[in-house]
Amino acid sequence: MIRVLLADDHAMVRQGLRELLTATGDIEVVGEATNGHEVLAAASLGGIDVAVLDMSMPGRSGIELIKLVKAEQPKLRILILSMHSEKQYAVRAVKAGASGYLTKESAADELVAAIRRVAGGGAYITPETAERLVLDSNSGAEGPLHGRLSDREFEVFRMIVAGHSVTDIANTLSLSVKTISTHKARILEKMELPTQADLVRYAVEHGIV
Repeated sequence: MIRVLLADDHAMVRQGLRELLTATGDIEVVGEATNGHEVLAAASLGGIDVAVLDMSMPGRSGIELIKLVKAEQPKLRILILSMHSEKQYAVRAVKAGASGYLTKESAADELVAAIRRVAGGGAYITPETAERLVLDSNSGAEGPLHGRLSDREFEVFRMIVAGHSVTDIANTLSLSVKTISTHKARILEKMELPTQADLVRYAVEHGIV
């Protein structure tokens, strides 16, 4: 039996996933979490084979949460199930310690297959993500401009181009407005773009929003 932790801040999503996985006969949902704190608490208790994590939850989430979970339980397998496209997060998620990445648009049978693959020690990623990982491992490869950003900077970048204000981002990430403003300045510098409008244009062109 594969023991799964479901982490999503939407009750209806968790309920649907629980019903789907329970019907398989070989997957058991042993816990649920609505935020990063609950994920870490559940992980610390053990008894979980696969954590199915949403990328965007209250408190600690995303790449930071993946790293924290792997630090707490290195053997715990993580499968990301997110509303965000692969172009936004898949490569960073895998580098942080996730074993697979699916979008919420994926078919139900694909999620079941992914959980089984990940629980068995394998990885579940698309050929496009696998290719990106190979290219990124080549230090001489010329990657996209947003690849220059740290994980935190990329998170701020994604929220900026989604239309969030500096204050909103600071509140969401539990950081100061000054810190977010500094991140924004570094993002513009690293990506060699002069204005926020250029960031948005770049994000649209690269499928990030």
